[in-house]
Amino acid sequence: MAEKKKPAKSLRRRVTRKNTKLVFDKYEMYREAVQSPEVDVEFFQKAYKELRGRSAEVFREDFCGTFLLSHTWVKSRPKNKAWAVDIDPEPLEYGRNHYWDELTLSAQKRLKIFEGDVLTGQLPEADIAAALNFSYFAFKKRKQLKLYFSNVYGSLRKKGLFVIDAFGGTQCTDAIEDKLKRKGFTYFWDQENFDPVTNEAVFHIHFQPAGHKKIENVFTYDWRMWTIPELRDLLDEVGFKKTHVYWEGTTRGGLGNGKFTRTEQGEACDSWIAYVVAEK
Repeated sequence: MAEKKKPAKSLRRRVTRKNTKLVFDKYEMYREAVQSPEVDVEFFQKAYKELRGRSAEVFREDFCGTFLLSHTWVKSRPKNKAWAVDIDPEPLEYGRNHYWDELTLSAQKRLKIFEGDVLTGQLPEADIAAALNFSYFAFKKRKQLKLYFSNVYGSLRKKGLFVIDAFGGTQCTDAIEDKLKRKGFTYFWDQENFDPVTNEAVFHIHFQPAGHKKIENVFTYDWRMWTIPELRDLLDEVGFKKTHVYWEGTTRGGLGNGKFTRTEQGEACDSWIAYVVAEK
């Protein structure tokens, strides 16, 4: 008889073999499927040094969720400090319960968690502020997004940078469902629709843990698909001196390779991801 495969380490404590009941951890699966905090932190420091000639110390993560990125920032260098900002208490509490104890006492003192609305204008000061995973796409009206960008501008230090990511491509006008296998589960990215009049689209994330049924609509996003020219225009209007686009390269097979290069010319493709970096 063949030896049974052990469940993935990240799911072992969640699967009870006695009754095959699943204790589902949506934030851990999101982390494994979507987030690359070490890569992001490396990019932030590289961009800051390229544009400012030195290293940044104070980082603010807007729409931080479980504040994994801020957690990674303070761990990366002993002088680094971070502010983690989100309006939703649930993911913040998850981060406190799962990531806080991984930090040294020194790192805990350098990480501050702030539950609040990024539109209020009371954002902590930073060398770098970032809004990743397309979180600001939740602002569908131009005046809302402009207010947020203006608040960010006012909160940055003199040589501050603001980093956002964006995605697009012809595929983003189609109703599609992509899936990606990870250890212990399968991740699904489901685009439900796209409205060309408003540029709005609804997306869902589903997960299927190994040996269990697919769990639908774990996360749902009702977004406006902002374009890079729109974003750069708004950043310029609120006072940023320059904006730069860092475009992701591709592998021989045509997939994204995770390496971003500053450019003023993109590539027409089915799907693309880019960073937009604004200089105060």
